[in-house]
Amino acid sequence: MKTKSSSNIDTAEIAKFEALATIWWDRQGKLKALHDINPLRLGYIRKRVALKGLRVLDVGCGGGILAEAMAACEAKVVGIDASDASIKAARHHLLTSHLQIDYRCMTTDMLVQSDTEPFDVVTCMELLEHVPDPEAVVAACRLLTKPGGHVFFATINRNLKSFIFAILGAEYLLRLVAYGTHQYRRFIKPRDLRHWAKHNGLRTQDTTGLHYNPFVRRYSLGGNTHVNYLMHCHRIF
Repeated sequence: MKTKSSSNIDTAEIAKFEALATIWWDRQGKLKALHDINPLRLGYIRKRVALKGLRVLDVGCGGGILAEAMAACEAKVVGIDASDASIKAARHHLLTSHLQIDYRCMTTDMLVQSDTEPFDVVTCMELLEHVPDPEAVVAACRLLTKPGGHVFFATINRNLKSFIFAILGAEYLLRLVAYGTHQYRRFIKPRDLRHWAKHNGLRTQDTTGLHYNPFVRRYSLGGNTHVNYLMHCHRIF
């Protein structure tokens, strides 16, 4: 397994997604849930930002599901991920989609150190719960965003309900995601994410829940943030 070195990566977590790299674009496979929620994630972003012509960074881009959707909206997208296999899968899919995306195998701290030009928009979806120091990723996202720019996070709350729904329900009963995808101790309460954002120069604009109805097998946005949620922030300085 080839990965980029960083103090804020968990090789066991990366290995999980390395093992899934060949099926990133199988819409009925183990990553089906990511494909199903992607229109909601994209819609949440587009409701708050006109993507056309903007420089966008997708942190933890995986196989490029969200990155391609934003590129199709005419954003200028850079996607980064610590998994070399996932980046290769993302690049390979460009042969089919014919979109232009700059994929790089690296972490946020590596990109910060590269003295890159800051981005208009930074997205960090379903990554914070997989790294040892999520606040460090929040801080890096702020540094990688232009003043006045937008940062979007998506992660999972930490409480009894999220344990039941995100682990017991999603992994073991409904099999929406692969077994062992999540570790409950790494789930993040919205108040903690808002605190990290504020401490690192980001102002929270909105927090919205992401819900799954197992009876109709449909995802929706809105309502409570007890399990999955999205957060929109502005860089204020």
